[in-house]
Amino acid sequence: MTRAKSKGPAATKAKAKVAGGARSKAKKESAQKTGRPTDYDSAIHPALAEAWAAAGKTDKQIAEKLGKSESTLNLWKKQHSEFSESLKRGKADPDDKVEACLFSRATGYDYKAVKIFMPANAKEPVYADYVEHCPPDVTAMIYWLNNRRPNRWRNRHEVTGPDGGPLEASLLSPSERKARIAELLKKRAQA
Repeated sequence: MTRAKSKGPAATKAKAKVAGGARSKAKKESAQKTGRPTDYDSAIHPALAEAWAAAGKTDKQIAEKLGKSESTLNLWKKQHSEFSESLKRGKADPDDKVEACLFSRATGYDYKAVKIFMPANAKEPVYADYVEHCPPDVTAMIYWLNNRRPNRWRNRHEVTGPDGGPLEASLLSPSERKARIAELLKKRAQA
């Protein structure tokens, strides 16, 4: 039995390089087509999402109603502009209504009400219309101002060093710390 002669290590490396190149090209093509195909339907999903968003549902609730995960919903928003736009349209009206209610609560409002009285010896109750006043709510005011005027009303303030630069921190030695404490106590006593 005779063996075929090898053409040497250079020929073997060249064959491996060609085969490896073909494999990596095939891997790249298959990598682009991996995963389960989407079941997104542009005729149905945007309309459903818009209707549920208009009903006040959150993205998580919409995803649950569609039988999908929230991450799938977020992926659809990125991949399908009509889906993203339908969600925005659906959320606009409820958000506007909540904003108007928050403003009313922050500034106070009046509403019509009815008191019902049953006088002694009366056969029927007496209905008295009146106007009830709901005073402004401080919590709603703070929330509104934090969001509408954050530079003036934010809860967190940034502190900077001279001329807007970074703060400089230095560690004091024990003797420097004692001297600084004594200085501060002296100032407090004088005040």
